[in-house]
Amino acid sequence: MADFVPKSTVKSAGRKLSTPLASKTVLNTIIGNILSDNPWSCTSYVSGGETLPAVQKTTEAYSGKVIYENNEGKVVGIITVKAPTSGAFDTDMTTLLGNTAFETAMGGTASHDSSEDSFTVTLKGHPASGELFNVRFTRK
Repeated sequence: MADFVPKSTVKSAGRKLSTPLASKTVLNTIIGNILSDNPWSCTSYVSGGETLPAVQKTTEAYSGKVIYENNEGKVVGIITVKAPTSGAFDTDMTTLLGNTAFETAMGGTASHDSSEDSFTVTLKGHPASGELFNVRFTRK
């Protein structure tokens, strides 16, 4: 069997927040500030003949649950929402919360507990040294 030669070295580090981010709005404000202000002093670069931004959003995902409770407060149904963007998540939640057909089918009233939401955004940066790095932001 042939020997394998490593092509790159992946370094990683993590930091757990003492208090989770309050909402996806807080996360998206942080991301927006990083993208517009470039606090890491990254530089644009060329890849595949295309000029790419110094810092760019590469992935994002949002999830939450719509809970259906009957008149006694018992949970009678749950719908999990997973969306690729913040806007899609908002649209999905609004649609489900306003859908009386789902409430009738589930036998309960819909609600959204945003404290259980999960979200993640990954940014790719290109510092002047030329080495690409990724920073992943999550609620925690």
